Amino acid sequence: RRDSPPPPPQDSVERIVEDAAMDLSLNPFSSGTRLRDMIRAIRASKTAAEERAVVRRECAAIRAAISDNDQDYRHRNMAKLMFIHMLGYPTHFGQMECLKLIAASGFPEKRIGYLGLTLLLDERQEVLMLVTNSLKQDLNHSNQFIVGLALCALGNICSAEMARDLAPEVERLLQTRDPNTKKKAALCSIRIVRKVPDLAENFMGSAASLLKEKHHGVLISVVQLCTELCKASREALEYLRKHSVEGLVRILRDVSNSSYAPEYDIAGITDPFLHIRVLRLMRTLGQGDADCSEHVNDILAQVATKTESNKNAGNAILYECVETIMGIEATSGLRVLAINILGRFLSNRDNNIRYVALNMLMKAMAVDTLAVQRHRVTILECVKDADVSIRKRALELVYLLVNDTNVKPLTKELVDYLEVSDDDFKEDLTAKICSIVEKFSQDKLWYLDQMFKVLTLTGNFVKDDVWHALIVLISNAPELQGYSVRSLYKALQASGTQESLVRVAVWCIGEYGEMLVNNISMLDVEEPITNLMLWML
Repeated sequence: RRDSPPPPPQDSVERIVEDAAMDLSLNPFSSGTRLRDMIRAIRASKTAAEERAVVRRECAAIRAAISDNDQDYRHRNMAKLMFIHMLGYPTHFGQMECLKLIAASGFPEKRIGYLGLTLLLDERQEVLMLVTNSLKQDLNHSNQFIVGLALCALGNICSAEMARDLAPEVERLLQTRDPNTKKKAALCSIRIVRKVPDLAENFMGSAASLLKEKHHGVLISVVQLCTELCKASREALEYLRKHSVEGLVRILRDVSNSSYAPEYDIAGITDPFLHIRVLRLMRTLGQGDADCSEHVNDILAQVATKTESNKNAGNAILYECVETIMGIEATSGLRVLAINILGRFLSNRDNNIRYVALNMLMKAMAVDTLAVQRHRVTILECVKDADVSIRKRALELVYLLVNDTNVKPLTKELVDYLEVSDDDFKEDLTAKICSIVEKFSQDKLWYLDQMFKVLTLTGNFVKDDVWHALIVLISNAPELQGYSVRSLYKALQASGTQESLVRVAVWCIGEYGEMLVNNISMLDVEEPITNLMLWML
C-alpha cells in the first residue's frame, strides 16, 4: 500500500532490540518502562480531568488483561495498580491478581504479589482468607527470602483468624538460625499478640530465650515483643519478670560499655534505640514489683551517670532512664539523681528538652516533692521563657510547687513578672496567682495586698467570681475596711483602666467613704491620705 510507512533502517531495528534487551536486563518483567510511561503521563496531566482520563484508560486496559488471564503482564499490571491506589483511585478489581502472583513459584512474582497484598487489602477484606494457605506454604519455604516476604505481609495485614491459624509457624521461625528471619518473626509475633492476646503464652519462652542474641536487630524486635506480651497477659508479665530481667541488665551493660561500632553508632553513642527499648521494658517489669526494681537499680544508676548529655541521642536515653526510675520502685537516692538530671535539662538551650523536663517534673511531684523543690529557682526562670509552651508548662509546675512555707516568695515572683509578661500570657498567670492566693492565704492582710496588686496590674483578666469573693471578704473584715478603701483609692489613681479594679474600688468607696476621708482605722503600715480631692466626694 502506498500509505504504509517505509520499513525502519537496519541500524534502527538493532538499536530497538538493544534497548529492549537492556530493559529486560534491568527488569526481568520488562514492565518498568510501561509503569514509567504511565507515571510520566499522569505527572504531565495539567488538570485533574486529564489525570482521571489517564487512570481510567490504564484501569480499562488492566481489566481487559485480567479478563483475558494475561499471565505475562500480571506483575506489570499489579505494579501499576499499586501506583494508582496510592493516588486514591479504586483498585479493588485487582485484588485477586495479588493472590495469583503470591501463588506463583518465583521470588519476583511473590514480591510484587505480597507488596500488592499489603497495599490493596486490609484485614477486613474477605478475600484475605484465601491467602492463608499460600502464607502457610511460604512460611515453611526453603528460601529464606520468600519466608521473609510472608512474614512481612502477615505482620502488616494479619487478622485474628489468620493469627490463630499461622501462630505455630511464626513461633517455629523464632528459633531459626538466620537473624533476619528471627527479627521479622518477632515483629510478626507482635501483630499476632495484639490481635489475639490469648496467644501470648505461646511466645513467652521463645521471647525470653532470644534475649541472649547478639544481633541488635533481633534484640530490638524481641524486646518490643516482650513489652507487648507484658501488656497482653498478666501471666506473661510474671514469667518475664522471673526469666528476662538478668538478660535485660546484661544487654544494657554490654551496650553501655561497648566500644565504637560504626554500624550502631549515633553521635558517639552505641545504638540508642536499643537503649530506649530496654529501658521501657524495664519500666514495665519493675512497676509495682520491688524485687525486679532492686535488680535494675544499679544498671539504671550506671546509665544515668555515664551517658553523655551534650548530644541529642544521649539526652533521649537520659530522659527514658529518668522515666524508668520514676516508674519503678527505685531507691530515694536514685530518684534524686533522676530529678537532678531533669534540673540540668531545664538549663539546656533546646526548647524541646526543657519542655519534656517540665512534663517529667510534674510527674515527679507525686513521687518526691522535696527533690523537685530544690530546682524551684530554675523552674521560675522557665516561667519567663520566650516560648509560650514552656511558660505555660512551667506555670503549672510552679502552681504544684506552692505550699505553706514558700507561698509568699513564689507569689511575689509571679506578681513581679505579671507586670512585664505578654498580654497572651497574662490571663493564665492571673488565674494561677488568684488561685494560689485564695488557697494559701495565711492572713487577710496579705491576701488583700496580693489581690490589690493583681487588680492594679491585670484587673481586666480577673474573673467575676474572684472579685466577688474579694468584696465578701472586705465586708466581713471590719478591721481592714479602712485599709482596703484607702489602698483601692490609691490603686484607682495609679491605674483606672482595669475594669475589675474600678468595680471593687467604686463599691468600696461607696460603702466606706467616710473611712477614706477621715483616715479611720489606720494601720501601722499606712500613711494618711491628705489629697484635697477627697473633700470633693
